[in-house]
Amino acid sequence: MQKTDKIFIAGARGLVGSALKRLLSQEGYTNVLTPGRKELDLMDTKAVAAWFEKHKPDYVFQAAAKVGGILANNTSPADFIYQNLTIQNNIIHQSYLNKVKKLLFLGSSCIYPKLCPQPMKEEYLMTGPLEPTNSPYAVAKIAGIEMCWAYNRQYGTRFIPVMPTNLYGPNDNFDLKNSHVLPALIHKFHEAKLANAPAVTVWGTGAPKREFLYVDDLAKACCFLMNRDLAESTYKNKPLFNIGTGKDITIKELALLIKEVTGYEGVLEFDESKPDGTPQKLLDVSQINALGWHASTSLHQGIADAYEWYNNKSGTI
Repeated sequence: MQKTDKIFIAGARGLVGSALKRLLSQEGYTNVLTPGRKELDLMDTKAVAAWFEKHKPDYVFQAAAKVGGILANNTSPADFIYQNLTIQNNIIHQSYLNKVKKLLFLGSSCIYPKLCPQPMKEEYLMTGPLEPTNSPYAVAKIAGIEMCWAYNRQYGTRFIPVMPTNLYGPNDNFDLKNSHVLPALIHKFHEAKLANAPAVTVWGTGAPKREFLYVDDLAKACCFLMNRDLAESTYKNKPLFNIGTGKDITIKELALLIKEVTGYEGVLEFDESKPDGTPQKLLDVSQINALGWHASTSLHQGIADAYEWYNNKSGTI
């Protein structure tokens, strides 16, 4: 990407999109397009077509999505599959029609089978049943991957799907009703500390293992791949890149770490009547590591930074 190229970040106000926007600004890119929902409704096919025709972006980061944790996925499955399919269909198709040089499609590690061998390699995609609690979202993301591959094969596009692990950081969603586990726990421990609550309840047994990546590290990985001169054969051979740290932690260990960072002094309780979800989700990141990219933010530092951002946002510092 040249510094003056038109770079479109779809979903620029979200967790991933805002990290991409920060990084591109820091790196000196001067023509970054970040339309909000009022300017561009990504669910509106005609509006997306008109916007692409007018602005003709050179590069596209498809970071727009409806996302949420177990509760949100369980209660709104139709919204998750319909909205994600519609958004990505509009952006991918218009990127082809308007001759975008490269598109990077953000997927999710939930695309892999529930009982996938660990760590999860890219070739394990669609080798077994999905985790039922988020299968509508996962199916939408799998369709986006297949769409990128299909357009590469039929039209010679350069569309790259990437699969990040669980993300966290500034601009995350900390709402207890529809957030992911890490920001939800930050919220819970913070509120418990303020209220001097004797205990914090964590969903499930605490035994499942999860991998967490600081969102600014993901932004660096995405720009790394966008700027990487991949061989033409890569685009024809179903490119897919896992992005993560290659390390995981149990939910109990995560809760104890967040307890330490937030300074909460009560006890942990586990509600085993609530679902655990997938037993383990650890990505094999050897492919992107071999190209020269590695995550650089430790989990402790990342949680501390995320908690500082949350504190500043909630006005309690």
